[in-house]
This record gives sequence, C-alpha cells and structure tokens, in this order.
Amino acid sequence: MVLPRSAALEECDVHRLLSNPRRREALDYLYHSTEAVSLRELSEVIATAETGATPAPRKVRESVYVSLHQNHLPTLHDLGVVDYDRDRKLITVLDPVREVTRHMELTTPYGVTWTDYYRWVGVLGLCGVVGSLSGLPAVSALDPLVWASGSLAVLAGSTAYQLWKGRSAIGRLF
Repeated sequence: MVLPRSAALEECDVHRLLSNPRRREALDYLYHSTEAVSLRELSEVIATAETGATPAPRKVRESVYVSLHQNHLPTLHDLGVVDYDRDRKLITVLDPVREVTRHMELTTPYGVTWTDYYRWVGVLGLCGVVGSLSGLPAVSALDPLVWASGSLAVLAGSTAYQLWKGRSAIGRLF
C-alpha cells in the first residue's frame, strides 16, 4: 500500500539516504514489497544479502535489526519515505520512495551508469565501423554495416529493457 505525501524530497536528502549500503538494500526490498513488511523480515533479508549465508549468522541478523530499528528506519520515517510503526515493528512504503528508488535505478545491474553504458556501446560501434572501413585485420572481417547495425541493435535492445524495467517498477506502485 502506498500512502501519498505532499512535500517532495530535497536532492541532498535523497543522496543522504542512498549513501548507506544498508539503507539502499532496505529501500530496494521495501520498494518491491506489495504490503507492510515486518522489521524482522527486513533485517533477515538484509543480513542474508550482506553475508551471502542463508540464514545469516544470528549476530549479523541482530546487528542489522538494531541498526534498522534505531537508525535507518527512523531516518526514512522522518523524511516521509516509509511509515515505520515502532510499536508493531511494521514498515509501509510511502509515495516518495519512487523518487529515491529512481536514483537507484540509474545504474545497470552491474553497477555501471546507463549513461556510461550507452556511451561505450556507441564508441565501440563507431570504432568497429571505422576499423572495418580502414581495413584493420580483425575488425575488417565484418562489413561496416554489420558493425553499425549491431551497435544500433544493442542500443535499441538496451533501451527497450530499460523502459520495460521502468514500467514494471512503476506498475507495482499503483
């Protein structure tokens, strides 16, 4: 359930929220949740992500639980990104989470920004075309049209993927 919030987050607040890996992991998990999440569930998910062990060691789960309860969730609650019921230990995502997670989605699944990814696909495609036209031994084995068409196909496919991921993420919030 997404609850509305009237005021937009300041960009510096978004950067502060995303500056901590544990908060980023919490935001990502909460963003993809369709209903309220318990503090215990969230702490177990984050502890598992941090350690790679299922279940994560008890001390790690406890450490994550305490840091979420005392630090990260109150911060997210104070900025209006989540509604954190400290008594019931339940977290509900609020509307501004879209603004925060949009900043998280500016990178590919491999941690490279989409801008850098598109730039390198274009540069490599151009180098392939120029190399093929200039007769470089390994590169000229392919026609320049193959290099151009291939790089354009990769750009089109990547754009379609990015649009599809964005649409599916927005659809979960409504």
